[in-house]
Amino acid sequence: MLPNCPNCNSEYVYQDQDLLICPECSYEWNPAEQAEEDTITAKDANGTLLSEGDRVTVVKDLKIKGSSQVIKIGTKAVIRYIKDAKDHELDCKVDGVGEMMVTAKFVKKA
Repeated sequence: MLPNCPNCNSEYVYQDQDLLICPECSYEWNPAEQAEEDTITAKDANGTLLSEGDRVTVVKDLKIKGSSQVIKIGTKAVIRYIKDAKDHELDCKVDGVGEMMVTAKFVKKA
């Protein structure tokens, strides 16, 4: 059973060698490459890939929006969830602060 077309959701997909082809919209894709693209990744300040459960350290003082509180350099956090967003990719539990969304470029893997 082949998956539906990711472009038009057609069920009439056929396989040609490594590629899957949709006859309705002429979209061609490699399902192995598509699986790699679907995984959400985030990189820290040093370019290291981060994953859920990693412990990270803040590399810059971060002011919390709507508060006078600041997260200091060296504060540790645990990544709970990584989302696909332009900013605030990481949902972390920050020591001394609690649950918070943090931008990946402001942390490094501990």
